[in-house]
Amino acid sequence: MSLPGALGVIPARFDSSRFPGKPLALILGKPMIRWVWEGARRAKTIDRLVVATDDRRILEAVEAFGGEAVMTSPGHPSGTDRVAEVAARFEARIVLNIQGDEPLIEGSTLDRLVEVLQDPGLPAASVMAKEADLSLIGDENVVKVVADEFGNALYFSRAAIPFGASGFFYRHIGIYGYQREFLFRFRALPVSRLEKAERLEQLRILECGQRISMVAIDQPVLSVDTPQDIIGVERFLEEKGHG
Repeated sequence: MSLPGALGVIPARFDSSRFPGKPLALILGKPMIRWVWEGARRAKTIDRLVVATDDRRILEAVEAFGGEAVMTSPGHPSGTDRVAEVAARFEARIVLNIQGDEPLIEGSTLDRLVEVLQDPGLPAASVMAKEADLSLIGDENVVKVVADEFGNALYFSRAAIPFGASGFFYRHIGIYGYQREFLFRFRALPVSRLEKAERLEQLRILECGQRISMVAIDQPVLSVDTPQDIIGVERFLEEKGHG
C-alpha cells in the first residue's frame, strides 16, 4: 500500500535565548505562528499540517485559529527531533520541516520541495534565495550555501562563501523536506565535526555522504530572529496591502 503524500510539520518552541515567546509574537495583530500556518496551508501537496510544540500556550493559540497542534517532548535538542517525533505518529512518505520563524513562507515553495522529493532516491531537499546585498555575506547569522550545477548543496557556512562573490550569493532558508525513512536515519546520526563547528545541523547530511537538493526561490527573505525583525516584516506586509 502506498503512503499518503506530504506531512507538513511546523516546530514551535516558546523558549528562545534571543526572542522568548517568538511564535506568539504579533505581526499586524496576528501571532507569527498563524502567518506561517496560513502560508503553508496554501501548498497544494501537503495532506496534513501540524504545529509541533512543547508549550500549551502555543498549542492553544493554534487551536484558537483552527489549526492542528500536538504536544511534543520538551527535551528535544532541535526542531528536527521535534519533527521526527510527530512524523512517527503519522504515515507520510515525505515530511516537511517548516520553520516557525518564516512568516512570509509561500505554499508554492513547499510544493516545489515535495515535487523534487518525488524522486525516492533523493533523501533531502531545502531552499535557497539569491541575495544581492553583499554586505550580508559576512554576517554569521545569514547562512550561506553553494551548490553544484545540478542544484545539489556543496556546503553551508556562516562564513562568507563563495570567497570573492560578486553580484549576489545564495542564502539558505531553513525549510527542509525529507524522505520519511531518511529523516529517522538523520536524527539517529551522531553530531558531525563540521556541524559542530558551524552550528549548522544540515552539514551532518553532507558529511555522511548524502545529497541535499536546493530549490531556488525569488520570494523575499524576512525571517524573524529578533523582536526588531518584526518591524521589517510588518513594513513589507503593509506595502503588499496587508495593513
